[in-house]
Amino acid sequence: MSPRKINKEEKRREVALSCRELIYEVGMKNLTVAQVAKAAGIGKGTIYEYFENKDDIIFQIINIHIEEHHRKFLKEVEKLTTIREKIELFFEFVLSDDPELVKKFNGYKEFLSIVLSDDNLSMKEFNCNKNEFFRVELEKIFAEGIESGELKEESLDLADGILTYQKGLTIRKMSQANYDAKEDFEKFINTIFKLIEVDK
Repeated sequence: MSPRKINKEEKRREVALSCRELIYEVGMKNLTVAQVAKAAGIGKGTIYEYFENKDDIIFQIINIHIEEHHRKFLKEVEKLTTIREKIELFFEFVLSDDPELVKKFNGYKEFLSIVLSDDNLSMKEFNCNKNEFFRVELEKIFAEGIESGELKEESLDLADGILTYQKGLTIRKMSQANYDAKEDFEKFINTIFKLIEVDK
């Protein structure tokens, strides 16, 4: 019997899953290919059969976290009944005090610092592509609110603006001492809904 052919994408995912916590334990900048190989139980040289470089490994690990976040978001948003609650769910990653989300938020902070300080084009492109999911989901939510008569038609144009505000809120929380992101968000969301809700 001939040996089973190894699927490259499956192996990339398998390696990334085996070392996913390393980006939190040692940090993305300090992560080494040797550490990844050890966690995956394979030789260092074998890593390069599946990944181009360290950045490629980091992308794969982050991809797994993002896929999980997307699945969780889609599951949770279905449980919510109001348009406001659904939009607020987009900000859970930034505002939550849940230890697991705080850990991932800090990981995202390091990812952004690399993108900004190293002017890493591949990371910028990666970051851009991953925003598309949330833009599309926001448009669906606004469209739902318009169809139900809760929101004005112009609200559909807010999807990009909401994403931009979320990024700004994230940066301010990361970079400012004594900044109350939750208070800022409450003012923002209250104002937005005063402007886009249909008068009853």
